[in-house]
Amino acid sequence: MCWVWYTDSSMPNQLTKQRLERLYLKENKSSAEIARFLNYSPSKINYWLSKYRIPKRNISEAIYSKYHPRGDPFTIYHPRTMHEAVLYGQGIGIYWGEGNKANRNTIRVGNSDPALLKAFIYFLIKFFGIKKEDLRFHLHLFTDIDIQEATSFWSKALRIQKKQFYKPMVSVSGSIGTYRKKSRYGVLTVYYGNVKLKNILMKQIEEHAHTPL
Repeated sequence: MCWVWYTDSSMPNQLTKQRLERLYLKENKSSAEIARFLNYSPSKINYWLSKYRIPKRNISEAIYSKYHPRGDPFTIYHPRTMHEAVLYGQGIGIYWGEGNKANRNTIRVGNSDPALLKAFIYFLIKFFGIKKEDLRFHLHLFTDIDIQEATSFWSKALRIQKKQFYKPMVSVSGSIGTYRKKSRYGVLTVYYGNVKLKNILMKQIEEHAHTPL
């Protein structure tokens, strides 16, 4: 029997640092996927990731990478004029004041004012390249509001398709504080599911919150 020993530069399947960086960092493959692709054990891939000092993704990053194999579904566009800076600040302010920040994975802003929601949708499209058709909407109505009428109103006001709406939540009229008085068409919440963008917006809010007066 003849034993063959491989050096770092002559390993089978060319497990070089450059190739491992390309597979793991650029193509967002997991260590298990790389192991199957190159016919290695996962422990061997993890060994070489450590040896080459390639930083491993944590669990949340790995999950995100799995569901976004082509990279982020958004692109950050920084304001380039004073007018754009004002619009950007307005969008952050809307999310800060009206957004639901408790959910870890989804950006949510609810309101009964179409103008406010239009401004926030424009903010997502203008500065993050979000596709409008990727947004989802949830109506909170009361029993004396016609569901079809309200859905049609919001669909026309925001120029969105009815298939983008989740099933509405209907509450008994007058059962929830002053919300019933705000709009005859209920309260609409804009949804965009992306944990990475959610964290970016939260970081922006934190930076603004700690700005000295």
